[in-house]
Amino acid sequence: MSNQYVYRKGGRPKPSRPGAVLLLFVIILAGLAVYGIFAPKRETSDLENRRLAQMPAFSAEGLLDGSWAEDFASYLQDQMPFRDGWINAESAVNNLLFGKVEESNILLGKDGWMFTRLFTVSSSTQDQLQRNLNAVTEFASRYPGRVTFLLAPSASVIYPEMLPLGAPMVDENAMLDEIFATVGSAAEVIDLRQTFTDAKDQYLYFKTDHHWTPQGAYLAYEQFCQRKGLTPFDCSAHESVTIPDFYGTHYSAARRWNVQPDSITYYPLDNPMTVYQIDSEAQYTPLYTEPMINTEKFATRDKYAAFLDGNNGYSVIEGNGEGSILVVKDSYANSFVPYLTENYAKIGVVDLRNFNYGLDSTIEAEGYDQILVLYNFQTFIADNRVVYINRPTTLETQAE
Repeated sequence: MSNQYVYRKGGRPKPSRPGAVLLLFVIILAGLAVYGIFAPKRETSDLENRRLAQMPAFSAEGLLDGSWAEDFASYLQDQMPFRDGWINAESAVNNLLFGKVEESNILLGKDGWMFTRLFTVSSSTQDQLQRNLNAVTEFASRYPGRVTFLLAPSASVIYPEMLPLGAPMVDENAMLDEIFATVGSAAEVIDLRQTFTDAKDQYLYFKTDHHWTPQGAYLAYEQFCQRKGLTPFDCSAHESVTIPDFYGTHYSAARRWNVQPDSITYYPLDNPMTVYQIDSEAQYTPLYTEPMINTEKFATRDKYAAFLDGNNGYSVIEGNGEGSILVVKDSYANSFVPYLTENYAKIGVVDLRNFNYGLDSTIEAEGYDQILVLYNFQTFIADNRVVYINRPTTLETQAE
């Protein structure tokens, strides 16, 4: 059989060696397999924010019904050597060669921006939104002049030019108009859209995460102070600390190959925060007292969880001001609340995802002067726990 040649421009014919290439490929695969057998097995993936599959226990029943094979395939996939590198390589190929601009419901926008995909609002979400609006409005009606409603717009509303071209996002502006009009009949509303648009050249939202930055939270806090006639926290009088290399929830879902990490800038205030165990309605037992910013979490994947040490059901912070305020919130408020220590002596914080009672009995027992309801748009429209804000009291003293 005559030799085959591969010709290269400007060079001499060179015999091809398909057998050698195949052998090299087999050696590489074998090496990876051996490495995979003896390499330490990872229990979690910080970058993907999930637990990884482990070697499944063998059983004849599992082999026969196919469940063991499925679990074993998941194990091989999750424990693949150099898994993070392969995922990044796949992301690069999808983006550069195939123009893919969406991954795991995350839109890959311009200049490293990542956005939560929201093309439609289902009828069930519409129904939930209406229930949430009714609950907040009825609750605010019981406390005239004391409730402020702050709903943070999505980053895509402030930076629409950074979305992938032609992304058919829902008309969030129209929905926000309706929400503010409804709640505004009973509470004071703070609409941040124009304020944020005017300041969009600032670092208002993380690119790799769904939260606003502490700088964005401060801009919202300034608007709150302006409405309440309060003097804002003076950033120039405090030294800030910046934490680099923050890869947020959007990155964990989409694993964008050319991502630039975010940073978190905060003020290391020493105001104590007491986290409570919720025993029953308006009955709490102190669990522990700690600084309201848990700096140990800056060394973990979920660095944003350092603010208020995550989403506790009920906690109370000692402030430097006067009076008291109860903040009913989602996690957007976590980086907002520390600024309130400048203005209030007592800041109560309730996260209804971990708080199963209405608020009337707590407001009366703790004597809160003001109530701030602070959510971001995408959480507020779909969270089925928001309605808990309007749960009636079950205490006899309240019912009489």
